[in-house]
Amino acid sequence: MIEFILQYKLFIIPFIVIACAQLMKFSRLSFKHGFQWDDLFDPGHFPSAHSAFVTSLIITIGYYEGMTSGVFAIAACFAFITIYDAMRVRMHIGIQGKTLNKLVEAIPSIDQTKFPRLKEHIGHYANEIIGGILVGIILTVFLIFIISLL
Repeated sequence: MIEFILQYKLFIIPFIVIACAQLMKFSRLSFKHGFQWDDLFDPGHFPSAHSAFVTSLIITIGYYEGMTSGVFAIAACFAFITIYDAMRVRMHIGIQGKTLNKLVEAIPSIDQTKFPRLKEHIGHYANEIIGGILVGIILTVFLIFIISLL
């Protein structure tokens, strides 16, 4: 088992981080709104699991492969696109959902049963992104330290 962890640490660490971030989000939503299994994979909210994942990926690759490696550059570009998408693109999808929900409610002649209520919180606010980045940094550094003890 230790050999497996050491061999696949570049893969394992970011996936542990995204799982922990998603569980943190699930716990927070369950505490705030009550337990619902659907919240386990709910997009948006605090902390951003996507941001935690790509931050972990950058740190892990930078630490083990070096910050001048090609894979580090690819991971950094991937992180930039992922964080931008989470904060900007998906946020606008949520705003559109909110607007369409209001529009369906405001027009009395529309049969509301034909229009399902759209999710309004799909993307992330800046504080949720920053929280995800911090979770990614803290957990990754901790996991690298633990693996170095093996």
